[in-house]
Amino acid sequence: MTDVVMPQMGESIVGTLTKWLKKAGETVVLDEPLFEISTDKVDTEIPSPAAGVLSEVLVQEGQTVQVNAVVARIAGEGAPAAAPKAEATEAKHEPDPVAEPVAVTTARSSSSEAPPAAVSVPVTPAGPLSPLVRRMARENNIDLSKISGTGAGGRITKDDVEGFMKGGTPARSTSSEAPLRVAAARSTSSEAPPFLAAKAAGPIAKTRVEPMSTMRQKIAEHMIMSKRTSAHVTTVHRVDMTKVAKMRARHKDAFAARHGMSLTFLPFVTRAATEAIAQFPIFNASIDGTNIVYHNDINIGIAVALDGGLIVPVIKGADEKNVTGLQKSIVDLAGRARAKQLKPDEIQGGTFSITNFGSFGSVFATPVINQPQVAILGVGTIEKVAAVVDDAIAIRSQCYLALTFDHRLIDGALADQFTAKVKAVLENWSEDIL
Repeated sequence: MTDVVMPQMGESIVGTLTKWLKKAGETVVLDEPLFEISTDKVDTEIPSPAAGVLSEVLVQEGQTVQVNAVVARIAGEGAPAAAPKAEATEAKHEPDPVAEPVAVTTARSSSSEAPPAAVSVPVTPAGPLSPLVRRMARENNIDLSKISGTGAGGRITKDDVEGFMKGGTPARSTSSEAPLRVAAARSTSSEAPPFLAAKAAGPIAKTRVEPMSTMRQKIAEHMIMSKRTSAHVTTVHRVDMTKVAKMRARHKDAFAARHGMSLTFLPFVTRAATEAIAQFPIFNASIDGTNIVYHNDINIGIAVALDGGLIVPVIKGADEKNVTGLQKSIVDLAGRARAKQLKPDEIQGGTFSITNFGSFGSVFATPVINQPQVAILGVGTIEKVAAVVDDAIAIRSQCYLALTFDHRLIDGALADQFTAKVKAVLENWSEDIL
């Protein structure tokens, strides 16, 4: 019998099992994808550690467990599978060894007597604390023992921590009917929002409610954290891509024949960005308290759109690659990201990011910084437009570059100089790519 455990992915101490790719009783082979997991860093498939029969599934889809926890068992080939349980039970979690007692208040009496004082009961949060909750508590010096969790089984969530930071621990609902009672009470007030009043009065228009995927939840957490951390400012420059477009048109057929892939505009922009970073190294930095951390390696994160989300794999040592090498890296990372085959270290260590929203027709946007970086470059769609060149009307291939930067560290003048450097490299392209 072989135990299947939740693997350690990067720095995460917990992981969410999002999908089983095999069912109990089915035969599996060594290294065959067995289940999918999601952490705060990556979504990926986990291969089977042995060949045989998946005899027991101990953790159901959607559950979050500690690393090294046993999630299933594999019996030798030919061994009978364990009988399925009538009902799936929730995985039990060991108490967090660093958790402090949580204050729990007794329910208020419905009589006219004064409510009893709070009673301190030594209770640990149900289930492990997520990396985001731990980080928020650490960065804001919050004692988690003072927060009552409102998540499943009393687990402390991000919303609980944010509520505590705003001035108090969210009160637990004592009944599933409490939200309806509150809505009904508010509906009697002239200030009640129309939605709540309609909800209390009767059924409203039909809706469909479904939970966010784990990836969507992680993206939401990271976006809010980034906006809360950095002072976001975006500067936009128009770039004449005619020289690059003509060079690409001349070489794209030969490039595809030689390398088996299309030649896109993104590696040209990436190459130009590395040139600008070499001249303005502060864009390859991060902030640590009141210190500026300058990174020697230029590791460019490339945003990749997935079904229902996105991920940012990293090209390590991007400044050491030419356009051909960058194109190969982009195609490889994007392909494996969509196939959920990225390794944890391939989405870590980025020092600057690029997002190509122009591939979906967007002219320009204001991208959100990928923490703990201090800037991200957005690339708009490249299109032919009428432009004035030497006092004459000409057809030029143009796009907009949108640089979002952290105004805590970078001022507008410096951001414009950086983007102007990227623009100059692209407008005066001369590098031989083949």
